[in-house]
Amino acid sequence: MMLVFIDESGDSGFKVAKGSSPIFVAAMVLFDNAQNAQATEQVIRRVMQRLRVRPEFKFNKSSKQVRDGFFQAVQSCPFSVRAIVVRKEAIYSPHLMTDKEDFYRFFIRQMMTHDDGALVDAKVVIDGSGDRAFRQMLGSSLRRQVGDGLKSLTFGNSKNDCLVQLADMCVGAIARSYRTDRKDAKRWRQMLGPRINDIWDFM
Repeated sequence: MMLVFIDESGDSGFKVAKGSSPIFVAAMVLFDNAQNAQATEQVIRRVMQRLRVRPEFKFNKSSKQVRDGFFQAVQSCPFSVRAIVVRKEAIYSPHLMTDKEDFYRFFIRQMMTHDDGALVDAKVVIDGSGDRAFRQMLGSSLRRQVGDGLKSLTFGNSKNDCLVQLADMCVGAIARSYRTDRKDAKRWRQMLGPRINDIWDFM
């Protein structure tokens, strides 16, 4: 059974001049089986101890040293990453520009349905942000749209799940690579490179 962990970086707002992110990135971390997921979780727990990280790995809250240590530890682990990168300047749909929940739902669904056949009988865990009603609506929408690719879909708490933390770190590294104001923008995406299967620049 395939295991998949999903997280996002950025927001669904379009007021970029007032602080909204210029891009939205969603990523899914895929494991072919539970054994590979468990092996990777053990690596993350060991590096968490070694780097003295508490309570969890969060890309945007981590120092350069923590990011370096994390990606050095996981870059040879048995998982792959697929992501979608949305440049908001390319979006012209009034609906997507004004309905934040539909924006999020649409692009998560796009990433999951344009998976090149990767999702097969998958157990999917999404970082549990948003209120309960939204999570229920998102879950129903994805089960309906993705269909046979899903065995189950649940929402996880990153503080209790190292593999949701892995999704956070991966999507953070990819999102960071699009920054034009940082010299180290591509540093962690390059470290993650061997694990990246596909990044879809949505235009």
